[in-house]
Amino acid sequence: MNHTSKLPNVDTTIFTVMSNLAKEHNAINLSQGFPNFKSDQKLIDLVVKAMNDGFNQYAPMLGALSLREAIANKFQKLYQSTYNPANEIAVTCGATQAIYTIISAFINANDEVIIFKPAYDCYEPAIAVNGGKSVAIQLNYPGYSVDWKLVENSITQKTKMIIINSPQNPCGTVFSKEDMLELERITKDTDIIVLSDEVYEHMIFDGLEHQSACLFPGLKQRTFITASFGKTFHTTGWKLGYCCGPKELMKEFIKVHQFNVYCVNHPTQIAIAEYMNDASTYDNLSQFFQQKRVLFLNALKGSKFKWIPAQATYFQVLDYSEITNENDVEFAKRLTIEKGVAAIPLSVFNENSLDEKVLRFCFAKTDKTLLEAAKILQNI
Repeated sequence: MNHTSKLPNVDTTIFTVMSNLAKEHNAINLSQGFPNFKSDQKLIDLVVKAMNDGFNQYAPMLGALSLREAIANKFQKLYQSTYNPANEIAVTCGATQAIYTIISAFINANDEVIIFKPAYDCYEPAIAVNGGKSVAIQLNYPGYSVDWKLVENSITQKTKMIIINSPQNPCGTVFSKEDMLELERITKDTDIIVLSDEVYEHMIFDGLEHQSACLFPGLKQRTFITASFGKTFHTTGWKLGYCCGPKELMKEFIKVHQFNVYCVNHPTQIAIAEYMNDASTYDNLSQFFQQKRVLFLNALKGSKFKWIPAQATYFQVLDYSEITNENDVEFAKRLTIEKGVAAIPLSVFNENSLDEKVLRFCFAKTDKTLLEAAKILQNI
């Protein structure tokens, strides 16, 4: 059969490659971003209860009303910002589906989408599949700061969307209030849509605050916010997330969403809605993960790795330039095969595979796992 691939240059994701390699060589897997500790038994029990209570058929297309109301209440509590559960919130099959649906709803052939690199790897393929063109802005290492003048100069008549990710995966940084004000300024009086990927909003450290797009009126009116219950509640396998946005934009999102997945897992929605009645289920995450970051970095003191402590997420970037000049992909593979610790090389997320000799390590692991991994890294 003859066909033309829509993604001719896309191969297996680096997350799958490194996780498979870790499994093959029985290595400690600090590569893929998921916890290796148990989810809260209370939440699991609530899912079982929801199934026993009969919530086993299709959920409403936009999601269970109780969950949409819980999401709206959270935005009001944390950001004093309002989203209408009736037409401005949709529950999705993880944040990735929300992101893909937003891009599919708005990006046409030859539209340009500005992204910031290192960029999470689901953005560019979704843009390409819909005929769009990614315009990359490389963040400035080692602080991963944004050159907003470059962003402004990169906007053309074809610019349809700007995708931001804060807190940022893979580099663990956050956009400041000044960053968000710059974004608000350069998109003012345009038709540019902003997609704000905020899946790590509850994991911010050292007294920093999450600058959600909904806090800035000029941004909120043009922005979709995507988030992930899987990341927040240590249940990545449930693939449950949500999308919020102004009703005029959500109207187009819903058109695609209804034929993409229509609706998502019903009992988990009912359970999470009830679970969120206790705000501590997400309010305490920053402290929880900051303790793990501190544990991991303290255990690495005296090693040949260098770092700036992650500002957010559950990822820590480590500079290995004093160890070897190897390409980061090759070093990550050798680290897995020979030393028994798997990490993610950042060059695969950079423009033109820029290799800055850094690897990303996930610290959403048990203390025992982190200490075992750090002991190995200490001896490299």
